[in-house]
Amino acid sequence: MTRDLQLRITPRDAYNEQSIRRYVAREQGWDERTITCVRTLRRSIDARQRDIYVNLSVRVFINEQPPQDEFQPVEYHDVSDRPQVIVVGAGPGGLFAALRLIELGLRPIVVERGKNVRDRKKDLARIRPEQRIDPESNYSFGEGGAGAYSDGKLYTRSKKRGNGEKILRVFCQHGASPSILSDAHPHIGTDKLPRVIENMRETILRHGGEVHFETRMSALLIQNSTLGPKGRLQSEAGQEFKIQHGSAPYVEGIACADGREFHGPVILATGHSARDVYRWLYDNGIELEAKGLAVGVRLEHPAELIDQIQYHNKHGRGNYLPAAEYSLVQQVDGRGVYSFCMCPGGFVVPAASGPEQIVVNGMSPSNRNGRWSNSGMVVELRPEDVKQIQDEGEGDVLKMMHYQEELERTCWQQGNMRQTAPAQRMADFVNNRLSYDLPASSYAPGLISSPLHFWMPEPIRHRLQQAFQTWGRQKHGFLTNEATVIGVETRTSSPVRIVRNPDDLQHIRLRGLFPCGEGAGYAGGIVSAGVDGERCAEAALQYLEEVRGRR
Repeated sequence: MTRDLQLRITPRDAYNEQSIRRYVAREQGWDERTITCVRTLRRSIDARQRDIYVNLSVRVFINEQPPQDEFQPVEYHDVSDRPQVIVVGAGPGGLFAALRLIELGLRPIVVERGKNVRDRKKDLARIRPEQRIDPESNYSFGEGGAGAYSDGKLYTRSKKRGNGEKILRVFCQHGASPSILSDAHPHIGTDKLPRVIENMRETILRHGGEVHFETRMSALLIQNSTLGPKGRLQSEAGQEFKIQHGSAPYVEGIACADGREFHGPVILATGHSARDVYRWLYDNGIELEAKGLAVGVRLEHPAELIDQIQYHNKHGRGNYLPAAEYSLVQQVDGRGVYSFCMCPGGFVVPAASGPEQIVVNGMSPSNRNGRWSNSGMVVELRPEDVKQIQDEGEGDVLKMMHYQEELERTCWQQGNMRQTAPAQRMADFVNNRLSYDLPASSYAPGLISSPLHFWMPEPIRHRLQQAFQTWGRQKHGFLTNEATVIGVETRTSSPVRIVRNPDDLQHIRLRGLFPCGEGAGYAGGIVSAGVDGERCAEAALQYLEEVRGRR
């Protein structure tokens, strides 16, 4: 017999199966010896009051053994001789697209401009001593994408576009802890996620797919092109992939910077920082549109202070609770100001993807036991809030990207043209005062005191200051000079949307091209990008079946 129960218990008991078993037996009046297993289905912390409780959904097995697997693994079969689909980008959108293609009986050819996740880590380690960013191997580019070394958070509010639970199960199948299936805010951890990503790659290779690292797409191969102010790259006659489309333009593959070509329909999952891709698409008349985003700063507090605030206890989290999280949102002058990618017990990292940029992001190891906690603090920007930057020759469509670039360049100049990030004590920032010194920080390349209140764009600065004051009143101790404001956080999402048809997920004018994930403007985080990758794989299968029907 099995019973599903809802429990509300103390943190001391919530993370130990034996303690949960005793609690269930006592509350239900059962003989504890008859309970063979208690499996946690859902776990969340209720810290709204001074007394902290953990809400659990559990499945209790009575006089019977639970199934051996906590989830049903996905079955993958060999696709070596199956039609191929090109996947550009090995971030979550690309990896889950590739795995879903195999599941559907298609052969993925994954092309990634950066290095594999292990070699990529070596390039990240060189940023601190060399104060330099490798433009092809950094926190944005490489196997795993921007999520590989930025925490591995798996929480998403998006429930409408696909099966997020399946994404979590596939992660577990490739080595993630089954706890992500039950935690309210699941998290793999920067230290464990790379191995999971390697296992996903091995699944792709073992079942007949290909993965090509240090291979940058330079152009789409397009046939029957009539669009675009500068014309389009025309492929040579006699290619492997020929489709009867009449006069409609279609993508038949990609050309790479090293001269190679790969042929097949294309799932374009390049991530939110591939600005060269956006420029190529714009130059070749492929429809884009400016998209709203959010920019701001990283805010870093001592982790102990956040624990004290969130758990209403001067002693912090104690022995049983995890490092405390927070989620904050405030409307200021008609725009949202909110916390983003909160990293309890984590550290701030240099997330630029090219020269003359400073961008910061955050991450946490799986145990979240670091000295500091940080979060992006960002302000909503809509396209109508940003004036077109002149002399760029790229019109209104790329203006949000130009806004990002200008702010990152200003930050780099304020950081002495190195990766030392400009920073200011939080209360000083709110009160427009220069910080003469700075607290210790997790940001490895180092901080330099800078008047962010002076050089940050006024709509961003003003709204951040107002929100910080509001949150300081709501959470005693939050607004403090023990906290550091670090510039700048700009890569919250893509600055453009690659316009696609909502029915078949293909570009609105270009058959065989499937814009995918965060970089295309259709996702916001690892899980939603993975979901979108799976949807694009399914759409690619439908497209190929339609093509076969025309032949």
